[in-house]
Amino acid sequence: MNGKLDSYLESFITDRNELFTEMERYADLNHVPIMEITGINTLCQLLRLQNPKRILEIGTAIGYSALRMADTLEQVEIITIERDEERYERAIHYLGRSPYGQRVKVIKGDALDQSVIDEVHSFGPYDAIFIDAAKGQYQKFFNEFTASLNEQGCVYTDNVLFKGLVLEDEDLIEKKNLRNLVKKIKHYNQWLMQHEEFITTILPVGDGLAVSIKR
Repeated sequence: MNGKLDSYLESFITDRNELFTEMERYADLNHVPIMEITGINTLCQLLRLQNPKRILEIGTAIGYSALRMADTLEQVEIITIERDEERYERAIHYLGRSPYGQRVKVIKGDALDQSVIDEVHSFGPYDAIFIDAAKGQYQKFFNEFTASLNEQGCVYTDNVLFKGLVLEDEDLIEKKNLRNLVKKIKHYNQWLMQHEEFITTILPVGDGLAVSIKR
């Protein structure tokens, strides 16, 4: 979204507690990708409307989104996956300091490893799935874990506008890794919008939030 619009919208968001602002500072200083403020606030508002009881999050990072969701929904249980050791440990640290941490279970490992997949499915079914991990694997995450999504469930995917790079001709992007990632995100968006079993809307908030519900 436009930087001035983001700043304007963020000026209204003043109710984050000290732990959340500390986590935001840590993420900024240590280059940990967490949801942008307008994005997480939109996600939390959508969750208030949906009122899921169990959420699967793919990509814990330091636990920011999980704790924001747990703070929003008093009865929710969250299963979240993180493969990076340092981020996993930091998430456990923050969960231990939060009154909502006991409702969040972190599974350490790669979300596409079979042992992790089996464990995740064992905790299902889920009312909502939040995808915010390796962007090049979004379609695989979606296909694998929607098998454990309830009939009235919803899938939320972050970063689908990827800093506006989805608007660019990827062949003109110099860095190969970035070029390939943009191609994969564009492909995911197109695939998602044409999915026969889900209806999707992409919201231009934060870094782009896709909201997919079963047909």
